[in-house]
Amino acid sequence: MSLKMPDSIASQIEQEVASWPGVAVEGHRGGMVFFLVGRREIGHLHGSRFADLPFPVRIREDLVASGKADLHYLHPSTGWITRYIRGEQDIEGVIELFRLNYTRPWLNKQV
Repeated sequence: MSLKMPDSIASQIEQEVASWPGVAVEGHRGGMVFFLVGRREIGHLHGSRFADLPFPVRIREDLVASGKADLHYLHPSTGWITRYIRGEQDIEGVIELFRLNYTRPWLNKQV
């Protein structure tokens, strides 16, 4: 008899983001997983520890100010953000950030 282990946090996030139309997944050494739409990276996971996502600086400022993300741990003055994963309670927040970058609502021009 085998018991199915619960999916890791990273695999739960990967399964959701990979299910969106046009998203390609590339695994890299060290447990990093990159998510691409065409040639554009919408973000990547560092295992179940944290996610990094690129945004325009003004969007990054809003995300950090609202507590949804932190400044990127290596490049704090860029548009990149880091979202630390402390447990399963962070899964939906990380997915929301990937969804925000996937849909890019700031590109919708209101006339």
